[in-house]
Amino acid sequence: MPTLCPDTLLFLIKELPAEVQPAAAKVCSGERLTPEEALLLWEKSSLALLIALAGFVRRKWHDDQAFYNRNIHIEPTNLCVRHCRFCSYYRNEGDRDAWNFSAEEILERIGHHPGITEVHITGGLHPSKDLAWYAELFRQIRSRFPSVHIKALTAEEIDYLARRDHSSPEKVLAELKQAGLQSIPGGGAEIFHPEVRKHICPEKITGERWLEVHATAHRLGIASNATMLFGHIEKPEHRIHHLLMLRELQDKTPGFYAFIPLKYKSAHNKMSQIGETSFADVVKTFAMARIFLDNIPHLKAYWPMLGKEHAALMLHFGADDLDGTIHNSTRIYTMAGAEEQHPSLTPREIESLIAKEGFTPVERNSKYERIKEC
Repeated sequence: MPTLCPDTLLFLIKELPAEVQPAAAKVCSGERLTPEEALLLWEKSSLALLIALAGFVRRKWHDDQAFYNRNIHIEPTNLCVRHCRFCSYYRNEGDRDAWNFSAEEILERIGHHPGITEVHITGGLHPSKDLAWYAELFRQIRSRFPSVHIKALTAEEIDYLARRDHSSPEKVLAELKQAGLQSIPGGGAEIFHPEVRKHICPEKITGERWLEVHATAHRLGIASNATMLFGHIEKPEHRIHHLLMLRELQDKTPGFYAFIPLKYKSAHNKMSQIGETSFADVVKTFAMARIFLDNIPHLKAYWPMLGKEHAALMLHFGADDLDGTIHNSTRIYTMAGAEEQHPSLTPREIESLIAKEGFTPVERNSKYERIKEC
């Protein structure tokens, strides 16, 4: 793999203000950026340079490969005791469009999709769904669908179950792992910085608590993903702080498979008046994430949120993973006005999206082990 920047990148670096050139040169040499250097690049370098640097780093990680899997999402309920200002998903008991699936209904939904390798389970904090309910659900999934990887419950949900049972996240995770849990998703991270968090989700656990739950999962051998909800009231320094917290945790407890930047969608929530950020800002955010997170191997472009064409474009801007087939099984982003209102792709369609952008499609499992290269 290349270790030095190509001539085109060197040319772009020389066009930068002198104060920014050393930071860009560090990326070329494989050195770790400080938060101050990352913020300098974010604010004073050209978008063209960030794209070129992110592409350079991406190629060092994955060459021209781009990954996907065969998965579905299960959202057991949208009834939630939290009412986060950015959320378009939560409902109250009695609302016309509220739902609350039984365990059998969830098992039936999984059974409708033979061939999937992963089920992603996350939803609202339901007042009566406790640790015992989820543990039994996972045992039944493991019994009926032994080849399906169970990725389930965000740090917010884990913490909620622990508080309900007057227990700890460690005990909750250990019991769920025994029941069949294999990894946890990255949701609930939002923006870690407390000044932002108190405005968009004051009821949620703190950023520090989110990190503690994931550190605990990693120590127990449960891998995870990480997310960042961007494009609302936060500033670039808040995004860099968020990335730094993830990078530091990965140094201490290596367990993150992938980082997923999630663009704030403004439809049908209490923050709708602020609108949405630009596509250029989305590109910059992906690029900076790939440049700064030098110890998290994968950067995912979640196509139900971005739209499949835009997600495929992100492969040029640092991303290497497009998530999976989904099979029209998630409503979290569709209820917020996402471009994809019925998100579903076949493996062949995903492979075609990837190949159209000049990358090599690779089907993976939930551990990013290759199933086949197309």
